[in-house]
Amino acid sequence: MVSSLMSGLLGVWVMGISTIDVFEFENEAEQRRYNALIAEFRCPKCLNTNLAGSDAPVARDLRRTVYRLVDDGLADDQVRRYLQDRYGDFVLYDPPVRTDTWVLWFGPPLLLLLGIWVLAKMGRRATRVSLSNEERARLEAIRKQ
Repeated sequence: MVSSLMSGLLGVWVMGISTIDVFEFENEAEQRRYNALIAEFRCPKCLNTNLAGSDAPVARDLRRTVYRLVDDGLADDQVRRYLQDRYGDFVLYDPPVRTDTWVLWFGPPLLLLLGIWVLAKMGRRATRVSLSNEERARLEAIRKQ
């Protein structure tokens, strides 16, 4: 029983070790660039998780790709363009401002302004009450008391 428990724990331990990416960099600046880049890209499978925080196989592959590109000496913009060409704007947390992404950039502020406008209209309508002459007279009598 103890041996099966130990082999089970050993299996879990080995699986945990195998998910860690170990890359060697020439200097610390290159490692910082790599870490900044994988934090900047979105995992295609995980939706709102960046490559650095995802355990998905596609994220692991993309981390290797980013490492290879950084190791090959590509600039950050070239790495971004490489991944964007293959995965589209979805892989970027901040998609570029173009005519086909205007909805992403300007839609939320416009919806917010529209909501404020609608609430203001509803508020004005609620405060504007039409009273008959008789009701006005009663209201004035109450106010004078």
